[in-house]
Amino acid sequence: MDYNQLAKEIIQAVGGKNNVNEVFHCITRLRFQLKDQSKVDVAKLKSLDKVMGTNVSGTQFQIIIGNDVPKVFDAMTEENPAWKNKSDKSTKPKTKGVKGFFSNMFDAISGVFAPILPAIAGAGLLKGFMALFVSFGWLATNTETYRILMAIGDGVFYFLPILVAVSAARKFGANMYVGLAVSAALLYPDLTALLSEGVTTHFLGLPVTSVAYAYSVIPILIAMWFMAVVERNVDKIIPSSLKLLFVPLITMFIVVPVTLIVIGPLGTFVGDGISGGINWLLNNGGLFAGLILGGAMAIIVMTGMHYAIVPFVISNLAKYGYDKFLPLTYISNMSQAGATFGVFFRSKDKKVKSLAFSTGLTALMGVTEPAMYGINIVYKRPFMASLIGGAAGGGFAMLFGVKAYVLTGNGGIPGLPGLVGDTFVYALIAMALAFVVSLIFSYIFGIDETVAISDLEETPNTVQVDETLNAPVYGEIKNIKEVSDATFADEMMGKSAAFLPTEGKLFSPVNGTIISLFKTKHAIAIKSDSGAEILLHVGIDTVKLDGEYFEAHVKTGDIVEQGDLLLTFDADKIKENYDLTTIMAVTNTNDYAAVELVGAGVTTPESQVLELRSEANNE
Repeated sequence: MDYNQLAKEIIQAVGGKNNVNEVFHCITRLRFQLKDQSKVDVAKLKSLDKVMGTNVSGTQFQIIIGNDVPKVFDAMTEENPAWKNKSDKSTKPKTKGVKGFFSNMFDAISGVFAPILPAIAGAGLLKGFMALFVSFGWLATNTETYRILMAIGDGVFYFLPILVAVSAARKFGANMYVGLAVSAALLYPDLTALLSEGVTTHFLGLPVTSVAYAYSVIPILIAMWFMAVVERNVDKIIPSSLKLLFVPLITMFIVVPVTLIVIGPLGTFVGDGISGGINWLLNNGGLFAGLILGGAMAIIVMTGMHYAIVPFVISNLAKYGYDKFLPLTYISNMSQAGATFGVFFRSKDKKVKSLAFSTGLTALMGVTEPAMYGINIVYKRPFMASLIGGAAGGGFAMLFGVKAYVLTGNGGIPGLPGLVGDTFVYALIAMALAFVVSLIFSYIFGIDETVAISDLEETPNTVQVDETLNAPVYGEIKNIKEVSDATFADEMMGKSAAFLPTEGKLFSPVNGTIISLFKTKHAIAIKSDSGAEILLHVGIDTVKLDGEYFEAHVKTGDIVEQGDLLLTFDADKIKENYDLTTIMAVTNTNDYAAVELVGAGVTTPESQVLELRSEANNE
């Protein structure tokens, strides 16, 4: 697919780049702020191959692309770099509580392993081919060629703590070269020999537990998090002229001993415990474990939980030479492919058939996102079929003890060498079973042919919860019709409330997430926990100040509570040249049955001013 050409055609169809004030994207849509929406050629847009549909929300013109929207956006911003910083994908919202802890943990592990996966995948695939060649008698293990190839394939796994340290240090905001130095110390040959002698070792009188750091993951992950904390605090107390020398010195002097004395043994203990629990389930759960894990694998992947298991998979491969969890990823991929081919055979819609066939082939190659998110989840029934197929294949695999022997980085056909071993035939049968069962059930379940993919994308996400918005400022409510800006006076952005602030502070009107902080700091977009999308805009035409007199106390992705301080601004300075009227607009007004002003007069952040009523509760 030529995304550059598609980007050019999209820009031309929306009236050219001179008609674009602003463009950013969410998960599935390009979102344009256009100077003149009448210049848009909707028919032309809908005729483009990757365009699933269009939608207008207030003054925002949306083009529904689907999973490829980042690629299309990147192609557009290649020739128009000024648009790039408008993407709202860069910062992922953080969540609180137990759910937030696990979500952030999975995000951290994903962020650490994603950059190093090419090295792991390439080396792993080489080891897979070596296993294949040895099994066929094409390569002898006692040759110099084998030893050199093993150094290429296994070296990355032996020195995995170094790769993890560099990536984790960068992820946690620490100096990655200092992280490399810490990991190198842990793998230093003389230290390794000292710890393996079987005698009691001490550092400054404190006992050092014998831990083998080669091939390990968990200890270095914890060590890099600890190093980031140490480095930040040391940096605060060291004078600028001495930072270059003493921040790394003090950081390494603290982190390496603490890792040897505390973190290493603790990390190894925790890692072995969790890995042991997973292995116990896989080794003793048999058919039941396979049914549960195989059926749930797609959901595990969707939630990102599979990233948390990567360290234990690597640990199993290093310690035992095999892993029983990895085959389930192959099986899950085959079930997604099978369900999508079921749609291909059942559907009569040419566009759906074409999409199902292409994404099904991609899933067979180990890349399931297009099939999962483009077909199976959209039509729901195929996704249920994929879970059934995954359970069938997983149950068979666990019943016959299927193993993976190498982490190839690919859970599809190209990654099959990673399964070569004494259970290879059973692995192939399990994968075929997942594919066929998913295909059959997907074909039987069918899809609703009256609903096109673009129709599903354009269906409004009607809010089902009532909500009340508090005032964002200390001030006084103003008649919205008296606002000097016609866009706000006519409530083009959605139902709104206007305020005359008496203090230079802007507060959150709800509990929610900051989904956008404009670079000029004069406007903030918030999505409440109940689904309201709110735009807070300080002053009229204050965008021209380019951030002067404004100070942001939050950033995109932050979780906020009602009454939290979002912005401070110099009200007196701004009023010298601009109207300070502040607007609170509900930009997804169409998702509600009614949005009504319920407040009047003087306001504080505790004053309730807008009442949002859902359709469900308005019947």
